[in-house]
Amino acid sequence: MQSPVAPPIEGATHLHSGKVRDLYELPDGRLLMVASDRMSAFDFILETTIPDKGEILTRMSLWWFDQLSGLVPHHVLSTDVPAEVRGRAVICERLEMYPVECVGRGYLTGTGLLDYRATGQVCGISLPEGLLDGSRLPEPIFTPATKADFGDHDENVSYDAVAGTVGDGVAEQLRSLTLAVYARAEQIARERGILLADTKLEFGARPDGTMVLADEVLTPDSSRFWPADDWHPGRAQPSYDKQIVRNWLLSPESGWDRASGAAPPPLPDEIVTLTRSRYLEAYQTLTGETW
Repeated sequence: MQSPVAPPIEGATHLHSGKVRDLYELPDGRLLMVASDRMSAFDFILETTIPDKGEILTRMSLWWFDQLSGLVPHHVLSTDVPAEVRGRAVICERLEMYPVECVGRGYLTGTGLLDYRATGQVCGISLPEGLLDGSRLPEPIFTPATKADFGDHDENVSYDAVAGTVGDGVAEQLRSLTLAVYARAEQIARERGILLADTKLEFGARPDGTMVLADEVLTPDSSRFWPADDWHPGRAQPSYDKQIVRNWLLSPESGWDRASGAAPPPLPDEIVTLTRSRYLEAYQTLTGETW
C-alpha cells in the first residue's frame, strides 16, 4: 500500500502517516496528531474519503478519554491546534510506544472467530465448544497482536509472546489495563444500547515508566460496536463501522476482485453517505451529543 501524502502544516514537521492519522512534531517538541477523512479497507487506503470522519473520530476519542479518567492516564495535552486542523487534531505527549496491539474481546468474531474455528483457542486461550459468530464469551479476554508494518496485517499472538517482547511485568500491566478499559467501556456502551464486541488499544510509556493510553480510543475504526437490540449470534452482526464499505467492495456491484492486487474502485455516493451516517450514529448514541 502506498503511504498517504500528509498536507503541510505551518510550523509543524511531518513525522509519519498511517492509514488514517498524520503525526507532526511542533517546535516545542510536542506532537500534533491529525485524524484525516481517509478510509481504509483490505489494507488499501481508498481513493474516496468520508466527510467529517476525522472530526467524528477525534471527538469520540476525547469523550472516551474523559470516561476513562481515573482508570488510566492518556496522552492528550491540548485541543488548541492549528486552525486548518481544528476539530480533527490533538496535541499529545511523546511516548515510547509498546510494539503491541492490545485487544480486549467480549464477543467472538473477526480474526478471533477464525482462530477459534481452527484451533478452539484465541491467542492461546481455550474457549468452550459450540461458540458461534457473535457469541458472548464467558468473560472478556486479552488477545494481543503484533504491530504490522504499513500495509501489512497485524497478527494475533499469545500472551507469552508479548511477555517475551516487553517483559513479564509490562505484559501483565498491558493485559490488566486493556481488560479494565474494556470492562468500563462495555458497561457504558451497553447502558446506551450498544454492544462493544472488541476494541484495540495502544499504550506507551513516559520517561518515568508510567503507562499511558495513546492514539485513538474506542472509535468505530478501532472497535466493533453492535446495536444491542439486533444481536443474534450465529451470523454477522450489523455494526457501526466500515463494514458497509467492505461489503460493497466485495459485492459484484463494485466490480473489484480482491485477489487481483489492484486498488479498490471509488465508492459511490450512497455508500459514502451511509458510512458517514453510521459513524455519526455511533458517536451520537454513545455520547448523547448532537453533531
